[in-house]
Amino acid sequence: MTTSPKIFSPWCLGASLYMPAHRLDLMDCANGEKLPALRSMIFCTEDAVSRTELDSSLRHLGLCLHGFRDTPQRFRFIRARNPKILARLLALPAIEKIDGFVLPKFNQANFHAYFDQLQGTQFKIMPTLETRDVFDVGAMRDLRQGLAQDGIFERILMLRIGGNDLLNILGIRRPRAMTLYETPLGQVIAQLVTNFKPYGFSLSAPVFEYMEDTITLQKEIRLDLAHGLIGKTAIHPTQQPIIEAMYKVEHEDYDMALSLTHSAAPAVFRMHGAMCEVATHQRWAQDIMNRRQCYGESLALPKYTELSV
Repeated sequence: MTTSPKIFSPWCLGASLYMPAHRLDLMDCANGEKLPALRSMIFCTEDAVSRTELDSSLRHLGLCLHGFRDTPQRFRFIRARNPKILARLLALPAIEKIDGFVLPKFNQANFHAYFDQLQGTQFKIMPTLETRDVFDVGAMRDLRQGLAQDGIFERILMLRIGGNDLLNILGIRRPRAMTLYETPLGQVIAQLVTNFKPYGFSLSAPVFEYMEDTITLQKEIRLDLAHGLIGKTAIHPTQQPIIEAMYKVEHEDYDMALSLTHSAAPAVFRMHGAMCEVATHQRWAQDIMNRRQCYGESLALPKYTELSV
């Protein structure tokens, strides 16, 4: 029996859940026997694993890989601690059972140390933007030019924004009941979007670390979407359904997107009290269609409600 090839659309990843590589139920999670609703998971060998646990975590992950089954609807990535650890991961038997790697602290300094090793492989890559360079517009422009090279660009599934690492560089932490967009990172995210998205890169949204504040989480997801971010990392399984419920497409948006992508659509038309222009709303319409394919349609706006954790 053959397995259908995976469709690597950034929207398909949903609310990616990080989990330490030494997690005892790692194989059950990978195969969907535990946390079956997860669309994607990232096995971490970086921040979630201490130096003293690193070797045992890599051994554990290597053993688990042999038991990974084909999962067309589940995406499995490994966050490599650094380029040296990436080399050890690539040498593991059955490493081909994962879909790709998250590259932390990614910048020009480690660009070649990572990508030289990945040449000739089929892994999808998600570099994480979380170093001091992120605040330097010129450095991000240079990084974009490097990532846009033939042989590299098509491997980039999305760029991840490391919100907590960036806040740490600034010496602050997100206050409670406040979205990331109400901190200095708001303008940084906007800058990353305008620097990378026009060139075909997708970006994911940073984590929201307060597990019991569903109201602010939902507010932040609305702002993520308004900034064109795709997917949001979850820090706990209870966040996953909340995040993905917000990705459902409102009926009026789908109605307009469907009309905009129709071959017989007039150049400009009015619909649901809004001007629709094929020339300028085409990319938005396609994004709405992709979201609906992954998450379905919501006939009503999601309500801001508290959810116990």
